Amino acid sequence: MKEEKITTSAQSRGHNIHCLTIIGQIEGHYELSSQTKTTKYEHLLPDLAAIEESGDIDGLLILINTVGGDIEAGLAIAELIAGMSKPTVSLVLGGGHSIGVPLAVAAKRCFIAPTASMTLHPVRLSGTVLGVPQTVSYFERIQERIVDFVTANSHITADCMKNLMMQTGQLMGDIGTVVYGSDAVRLGLCDGVGSLSRALDCLHRMIDWKKGEKAQ
Repeated sequence: MKEEKITTSAQSRGHNIHCLTIIGQIEGHYELSSQTKTTKYEHLLPDLAAIEESGDIDGLLILINTVGGDIEAGLAIAELIAGMSKPTVSLVLGGGHSIGVPLAVAAKRCFIAPTASMTLHPVRLSGTVLGVPQTVSYFERIQERIVDFVTANSHITADCMKNLMMQTGQLMGDIGTVVYGSDAVRLGLCDGVGSLSRALDCLHRMIDWKKGEKAQ
């Protein structure tokens, strides 16, 4: 199977943690080749809704290692994560490429492994593209949606993000910027550098705080 959606739950410190992985390429309305590892958005959306409604799940840990994919599908997943009331923590491992950036910052807290990267570049579409002014305007509107979402769910500024997306000289044969570990934190994309233990510690603290708030 080419789909790379894995979910599991574990109980620790009196909390039930659900782990969701977003790996490979986000698949939208069109199926990718059988050789491509994908995460299907139509499977993730109901999973996220079920996690939010489940009385047995206290918090959600999202592990991300993606090469990007369908913009609309990625934003749909990110919007659901951002709209969850339960504690959510994301951890970028390997890479959070393109649409992986909104997916990472959608969680209430976002961590990045020291060797992991996040790639920011302008919106691009595959297939036939009409060379008319309306096409440029359409690209700009999509890009604004991504910038607006990321800036609303992280500490990076819109100007900083746009500058990173348009930089030349960092990506061979392309424009954009790759940021690693501590740089992603310094720019405001992620909340901290760390791996699994730090992400889980943060999630447990968030759950404790939420349970304490409900008990008052």
